[in-house]
Amino acid sequence: MQPMLKKDFWYELPKELIAQEPVSPRDAARLMVLHRGSDKIEHRIFRDLTDYLMPGDLLVVNNSKVLPARIVGVKQPTGAVCELLLLRQVKGDQWECLAKPGKRMHPGNVVTFGDGTLTATVDETMEDGNKLVTFRYDTETLYEKLDAFGKMPLPPYITKQLEDQSQYQTVYAKELGSAAAPTAGLHFTPELMDTIRAKGVGIAEVTLHVGLGTFRPVQEDEITDHKMHSEWYSVSEETARQIREAKAGGHRVIAVGTTSCRTLEAVAARYGEIRPCSGNTSIFLYPGVPFRCIDGLITNFHLPESTLIMLVSAFYGYDKTMAAYKAAVEERYRFFSFGDAMLIL
Repeated sequence: MQPMLKKDFWYELPKELIAQEPVSPRDAARLMVLHRGSDKIEHRIFRDLTDYLMPGDLLVVNNSKVLPARIVGVKQPTGAVCELLLLRQVKGDQWECLAKPGKRMHPGNVVTFGDGTLTATVDETMEDGNKLVTFRYDTETLYEKLDAFGKMPLPPYITKQLEDQSQYQTVYAKELGSAAAPTAGLHFTPELMDTIRAKGVGIAEVTLHVGLGTFRPVQEDEITDHKMHSEWYSVSEETARQIREAKAGGHRVIAVGTTSCRTLEAVAARYGEIRPCSGNTSIFLYPGVPFRCIDGLITNFHLPESTLIMLVSAFYGYDKTMAAYKAAVEERYRFFSFGDAMLIL
């Protein structure tokens, strides 16, 4: 088999098709339905999803909640404006952060935020330029301060500020820890979820905290040389049971989003089954890598040359995926985090 190159996953995308805000209501987004057994493509609305689900099917969603992790403060004593983006909790109140302007942030520097009741001290600069920072605050948890002073860390291609921060959270988000939203889930409303359950379709939850590495471009020409970022996941006893029972009954397990997909496939690859567990995964799914768990995938339209379009190509087939993306551009679908969705069955 010929090695796959990064440029194989390029497609032309007019800038105006990059969605800058979500549609309202959420389930009014468009839905491209792709059938793996044929070349058939259907153009529907997201709430039509229920037409393609059968009693006994199981949707698996990622319940991770996005931290309002972008905070702007002033460096003491100079008063220079600077920004921190919390990436990963290292231990206790020490976090790995992306700093702007990073070159002017040195160990020992102190930054204050809001009314001064949240401060950050730079401990050290890491090899990649990120900072290890220790936070101090007057509330029970750091998260309370982030709720007060923080903003959602929107992807760089979204230039419009959100009026309502909840637009970048799924309706079932509960486990704080993501630096970006699991965006396929943004299309669900509580009413749509009730309709899905009423049809006899199960909904199970996993947790995968999305890191900003999800936006890191692939640098290597040959995609197999790319090193994936690591993300923390957790699968509960209840979810493992639901998946086992669905599989045993001959029903489909459908991942909502690439993060749910990566969680399930990482666990299945590691243990040969879905079992309760937690840990870190850097699984990279690209054409030629087998899928061991999922039977269907709901996902958004992803950036050219990204690991996410490679994952979709692995599941649906490379040629069919690139043809579907070409059709999406021609049909003027909305792309990326706040864009439309596809259902692959």
